[in-house]
Amino acid sequence: MAKNIQLDLETVQNREMRLGSIISWDGKASELVELSRYEERALRHKGECPGAGKSGEGCRLCELNMPFNQQSMCANSIAACQAGNIRDCVLIQHSPVGCTARNPEFNLAFRNGLERRGIEPRNINIMTTNLLENDMVFGASEKLKRAAREAFERYDPKAIFFSMSCSTAIIGEDLSSIAAEMEDELGIPVAPMQCEGFRSKHWSTGFDISQHAVLRHIVNKNPKKQPDLINIVALWGTDYFTDMLKPLGLRVNYIMDIASFDELAQTSEAACTSTFCHTLGSYFATALEEAYGVPQIRAPQPYGFAGTDAWLRAIAKQVGKEKEAEEYIAAEHERVRPKIEELKEKLKGVNGFVLTGSSYAHGLISVLRDLGVTVDGSVVFHHDPVYDGGYEEQNTLKTLVDNYGDIPHFTVSKCQPFQLPALLSRVKADFIIIRHNGLAPNAARMGIPSFAIGDEHFPVGYDGMIRVGEAVLDVLARKKMNQVLKRHVGLPYSDWWLSQKDPFILAKHPEVLDETTKEVQD
Repeated sequence: MAKNIQLDLETVQNREMRLGSIISWDGKASELVELSRYEERALRHKGECPGAGKSGEGCRLCELNMPFNQQSMCANSIAACQAGNIRDCVLIQHSPVGCTARNPEFNLAFRNGLERRGIEPRNINIMTTNLLENDMVFGASEKLKRAAREAFERYDPKAIFFSMSCSTAIIGEDLSSIAAEMEDELGIPVAPMQCEGFRSKHWSTGFDISQHAVLRHIVNKNPKKQPDLINIVALWGTDYFTDMLKPLGLRVNYIMDIASFDELAQTSEAACTSTFCHTLGSYFATALEEAYGVPQIRAPQPYGFAGTDAWLRAIAKQVGKEKEAEEYIAAEHERVRPKIEELKEKLKGVNGFVLTGSSYAHGLISVLRDLGVTVDGSVVFHHDPVYDGGYEEQNTLKTLVDNYGDIPHFTVSKCQPFQLPALLSRVKADFIIIRHNGLAPNAARMGIPSFAIGDEHFPVGYDGMIRVGEAVLDVLARKKMNQVLKRHVGLPYSDWWLSQKDPFILAKHPEVLDETTKEVQD
């Protein structure tokens, strides 16, 4: 079997090339399941399909080609929020200072995450080389070396990461050679990340790049197995997994945000790897499986009754704790069912809308439908037709459709506020769940209250359904305020655009841009 993850290479293949990921699509969720052809693509990805070419080739998904983006993130930004959040390491962003603009936000997430996990809050260790005009003309290799020495003296880190920006890629800075030189000089791992913003059209490639750097430079190459350790690939969320996995006799090893160097190093020693989101975790999990024999859990994500049951059973089977898992599942169902039924009664007739990352949205919709909430529309920021492991049980969109029914209006679009009026006009949404909360103000101006999830693990497990249900009730209680806001605050778009019913009209009919521009000029 061909390996999906090439750890001998310094760079990571983009998701759109490796997995066939797309960023613009509109239709029914069931249609996207069929078009993705997950099983065929998985065979091609593994090199097992007759006549298969390179990974990502074949059975390509058609996507809508939007002429512009109103806002987005980039691989460099995501790599920064990953490698820059390792507690005892340092990230040096080899970039102009503008590329660090989101670091205050990442610092807040880091501090909140530490507090959620019971660790004393502190600031992130991120530095920038602050490239100036002269650096762009004459090069800045020496500046990066000086920054590495200063980081070593100031923070005494266990490892240093270098991140590539668009600017340093344009002038051809050789991060790999500089990293190797500084690693010899300083005596600690120095990991380069080829994460320039224009490398990929979707920011999720940044997750893969930062994980690739950890796998190459930090993970223990000669592991001593710990049979009671389970890796959970996560962000900054609250530690709900420890209580869920304690009945199976497992200890949780969180990776990679707010992890320590040693916690990352021991990932190759774990009994298995799982995640709260296959979008985030499939690369790391597949690499550990292929390189170190650490199996990844072949299961849906732990959301709602169906997903959580299947997830626990898959882990239990892997560690030989099937009996304990069945006892725990039965006890949890009995415990939470009365509260779920109570919430379902209160949420009867409520319509929700989910606007988050792809597989995370699939899990959230499962939770809402277990609570009796109608979900007729959703936006995911990108779509991976297959995940790196290629296991059928990880096909989260198919799991959603098979267990909870279709989503009539299922849209793939990366954080485009100007599309929200058309997207929301075709569904009746009483509230919106949003992961990237910069979109929340636009929904508020349309009279729709938003629940901006800051704690990524909020909807996980059986108690996650209760947490989400209670939060939705709190959100609905302020619906009147949003209706008042709608009467007094308008959206910053023309009447022509607000009259459009198709959020992708500019992709399907790009000529209307020229016509509209001409009308404005006249």
